[in-house]
Amino acid sequence: MSVEGLADVLADGLTVVFIGINPAPASVAIGHSFATPGNRFWPALHASGFTPTLMRPQQERDLLSFGLGITSIVRRPTSQAAQLTRQELADGGRDLAKRLAGIRSSWAAFLGVSGYRAAFDAPQAHPGLQPGTVGGAKVWVLPNPSGRNAHYPPAALAAEFTRLRRHARLPDRSTPE
Repeated sequence: MSVEGLADVLADGLTVVFIGINPAPASVAIGHSFATPGNRFWPALHASGFTPTLMRPQQERDLLSFGLGITSIVRRPTSQAAQLTRQELADGGRDLAKRLAGIRSSWAAFLGVSGYRAAFDAPQAHPGLQPGTVGGAKVWVLPNPSGRNAHYPPAALAAEFTRLRRHARLPDRSTPE
């Protein structure tokens, strides 16, 4: 499915789908998710053991072989999530729930608590496991990996990703077997 020029990385039966708030125009121009300079998604994914190597945005489709996927709440690209309206986030949340139900993902991992709060009217949400499901998937909220999120330095961001990986019962792929 296309996200205004940025393709979702989805397949049936994924273990974890990582969900951004919306694509950045620079990522759309490059054609790959989390491709903006300073975004810490790919390093956190590897440091937490989701992937055996530090992947590049151009390798995003390789995530499918690990049972992982990528999409976003809102399909419209903006340079900042603050440019989205509450209505866009709520509509995007409903659209996302339908997409997730269609692929039967086990976990929906939201990258950024503010986007999740707005899209699903969950003002008390915090990083970690959330009550309920979205599209049948259990919900986990991760910190936003944007380089602008100074509250979470790389090690703390990786630690949050690791908590999710362990809850999802996925192996630590960052270490040799």
